[in-house]
Amino acid sequence: MNMNAPTFARNDSMKFFRTLNSRVNDYFKDNNIKKTGNWKLHLKTIIMFSLFLTPYFLILALNMPFWLHLLFSVIIGIGMAGVGMNVMHDGNHGSYSSKPWLNKIMGSSIYILAGNVYNWQVQHNVLHHTYTNIPGHDEDLDAGRVIRFTKDAKWYNFHKFQHYYSVFLYGLLTFNWALTTDFKQMKTYLKRKLSYGDAKSAKTLWTTLVITKVIYFGVWIVIPMALGIVWWQVLIGFFVMHYTAGLILSIVFQLAHVVEETTNPSPDENGEIANTWAIHQLYTTTNFAPKNWIVNWYTGGLNHQIEHHIFPNISHVHYGKIAQIVKQTAEECNLPYYEYKSMRSAVIAHFKHLKDLGIKPALTT
Repeated sequence: MNMNAPTFARNDSMKFFRTLNSRVNDYFKDNNIKKTGNWKLHLKTIIMFSLFLTPYFLILALNMPFWLHLLFSVIIGIGMAGVGMNVMHDGNHGSYSSKPWLNKIMGSSIYILAGNVYNWQVQHNVLHHTYTNIPGHDEDLDAGRVIRFTKDAKWYNFHKFQHYYSVFLYGLLTFNWALTTDFKQMKTYLKRKLSYGDAKSAKTLWTTLVITKVIYFGVWIVIPMALGIVWWQVLIGFFVMHYTAGLILSIVFQLAHVVEETTNPSPDENGEIANTWAIHQLYTTTNFAPKNWIVNWYTGGLNHQIEHHIFPNISHVHYGKIAQIVKQTAEECNLPYYEYKSMRSAVIAHFKHLKDLGIKPALTT
């Protein structure tokens, strides 16, 4: 990744963000509501954790056939993704509650999802939200050699097939978190002296990482085996759980930024991005299925990515209401507001874009 962080233009002649921010603040003030989560989010928290943990305890308590074990593992994976998108995500953005201690608790749910708070906050809150879709700075665009997410990435012959094989690799996201990604990220981020919020010592961070990983594998691997579940069933169930969650999370993430409409701007010779930060978010982000209440409810409002990127400290339960304000303000300023009407159209657009990126660059010029 590029070590020299780009800067954003400061001149907003259209006063887009100033106008938008004022209108959104007025919405919350006029309706006398907080920007953080409410009873809808609290109820959803109970539902998502129940979906995530109930099948786990049933697997431990009941002597069940392997096919049922696998079915429950899939349900756990669905719940795992649900907790991540709805609870952990808002918690680590500080938008779950007006109480910092409650945000910290909910954000720490990432430890039972195979992740790490420090790594996630740096990778997501700092790098992704600040440098959205900028090659060399937004790590969400970095899939190594295996998938080419931007035209800036080096092309390899096997990329011509990436729109076929990428979906199978997407399922490995959280599995890699559990095994290797957290260790690699922590080493890199500490070397770069990156942090989010109050900086902690390297010793504290490494100790936390190791202890939480030991507890994590103890809960999901050691305890089931100790209670008599055959080792290979435990390992297969563990993989199925992660593959389900990883596939869901990866698809949701990619639909927001890796489609034809969104851009991948690079800084100029002075290291500056052409647009202001808020306007940059409009060019690099897209919504999908904004009217589908099931998608909106389950993904934690991540289908309203434009609203989330401009207002990451507002809970997702409000995005549906403020979306019209954002869209109207963007239109008044002649700025883009990308959205796909359905989940299906967004998925098709994503894999079509992967196909286009997989074509040898010389053939497209």
